[in-house]
Amino acid sequence: MNELESVVLTRDLPDHELETGDVGVIVHCHSESAFEVEFITGAGGTVAVITLRSEDLRTINVREILHVRSLAGG
Repeated sequence: MNELESVVLTRDLPDHELETGDVGVIVHCHSESAFEVEFITGAGGTVAVITLRSEDLRTINVREILHVRSLAGG
């Protein structure tokens, strides 16, 4: 995984209002196994910027389609 690559979250992060399947962008690679990932709303507002391990993320499959959901309280 590389900087500016879109990735998919593989586990829920309720403290950040994120769910498995949410899509983020790698904004910094700390190493081959740790990444700073930004998750945004459809309007471009930042939901969270979190350091995650490689096992918390996966690449997007070319046959997948994005889906929209509302944040809690939104």
